[in-house]
Amino acid sequence: MHDPKRFLLSLFDAALSAADPLQCVPPHLPVEPGRRTVLVGAGKASALMAQAIEKAWPHALEGLVVTRYGHAVPCERVEIVEAAHPVPDAAGEDAARRILDLAESLGEGDLLICAISGGGSSLLSLPAPGLTLADKQAVNKALLRSGAAIGEMNCLRKHLSAVKGGRLARAAYPARVHTILISDVPGDDPAVIASGPTVPDGTSLADARDILDRRGIDVPQAVRDALSDPANETPKPGDPVFAKCTSVMAARPLASLQAAADLARKVGIMPLILGDALEGESREVAQVMAGIARSIREHGLPVPAPCLLLSGGETTVTIRGEGTGGPNAEFALALAVALQGLDGVHAVACDTDGVDGAAEVAGAVIGPDTLAKALARGIDPRKALADNDAHGFFAALGDQIVPGPTLTNVNDFRAVLVS
Repeated sequence: MHDPKRFLLSLFDAALSAADPLQCVPPHLPVEPGRRTVLVGAGKASALMAQAIEKAWPHALEGLVVTRYGHAVPCERVEIVEAAHPVPDAAGEDAARRILDLAESLGEGDLLICAISGGGSSLLSLPAPGLTLADKQAVNKALLRSGAAIGEMNCLRKHLSAVKGGRLARAAYPARVHTILISDVPGDDPAVIASGPTVPDGTSLADARDILDRRGIDVPQAVRDALSDPANETPKPGDPVFAKCTSVMAARPLASLQAAADLARKVGIMPLILGDALEGESREVAQVMAGIARSIREHGLPVPAPCLLLSGGETTVTIRGEGTGGPNAEFALALAVALQGLDGVHAVACDTDGVDGAAEVAGAVIGPDTLAKALARGIDPRKALADNDAHGFFAALGDQIVPGPTLTNVNDFRAVLVS
C-alpha cells in the first residue's frame, strides 16, 4: 500500500462517521410528544445529540444538557453547559442538580427525553446525601489510577450519586422517559453507559464495597459510610418506575468497526473484527495483537496478508510512571515495542471521542520505523513505556492523532494493518 498511515486514518474517519449523532440519533426519537417535553443529557456526545434532536423534533421542547469543556455546540431551545471530565467539578454538580430538578418537575402525561453518551458519569456528578464534591473527586482520581474496569468504576459511581443508577428515572416518575444512547462500553449495556441514570441497576452496595477492597482503593471515610447506608441503594430491575421507561441504542462500537471493515474490503484488504469489547491492560492487549500480526506475517494464520485486524472496547492503564499517556497511546507504544520493527505492520489506536486519557489527543499511529525514529532522536521506547509516557513519546515523533473534539464517543478504535 502506497500510504498505510493515510489509509489507517481514513478507517478512523469511517468509524467516526458511523457514530455521527446528526445522522444516527433522529431515527430513534419517540413518536408522540408529552404534554410537556423536556430534553436532558450528559456525555461527550450529548451536545451534538441535543442539536440533532432539536432539528428533528417538531414539537415544543425545553431542557438542559451537560457536556465536556470544549464539546458544546449551539442549540436554540435547549441549554448547553460544560463541565469537567474525567474528574468532576462544581459546574457538573450544578448541572446535575438542575437536571434532577427538571426531572422532578414532570408529572403524568409528560415526556423526558434523555441523550446519554460516554463521559456522562463524570459530567453528571451530584453526590449522594452526606457526601461532598471533594469526596467524589477523590474517588474518581483513585479509580482512574487503579486500573479498574469501567463496570467497576460505574458500580461505585452509581452508589455514591443522587442521579445515577436509575435515580434520574425515579425522579421523573410518573412521566414517560425515553433514553437515546451512544455506547462507549464493552457489551453496550445501558446500565453502564454514563452509569445508567435511567435504567435499573443490577449491582449493589456490597458489590461497591468489594471493589474498593479488591482494588485496594483508599477513599475518604465518608465514602465508606455512604456505601454502608441502605438509603444509597439504587433502584433494581422490576421497580415500577421502569415500566414507563424505554431505551434505544443510536450508535455502538461494533457499527463503527463494521464501517471500517467495509472500507477495507473496498480496497481489497480482508478485515478481521476481533471484537468490540476487548478489555485489559493496554500493554497486555498490545502483546496479543503483536503475536497475531507476527503469525500472519510468518504463517498466514489466522488469515493471510494483506489483512486488517480491527478491535474496540476499553483497555486500561495502571499508572506507575510519571508520564502522560492514555490507553490508546500506551497500546500503540507497547505494540511497537512488541513488534520490534516487524516489516509490513502498521497500526492506529485512537479514542473515538478525540481524548485519550486526560490528554487532548485521540491516540497515535505506528509503523515498522517507529522504534528506529525514536532511537535516532535519543528516545528509549521501553523507558517511555515504563514511565507511562506514550503521549510524550509520540509527540516527539510527530505521530500523534489530534482531531480535536469529535462530538461522539464509541470507545477505543484499533486497526492493525498487515501487508
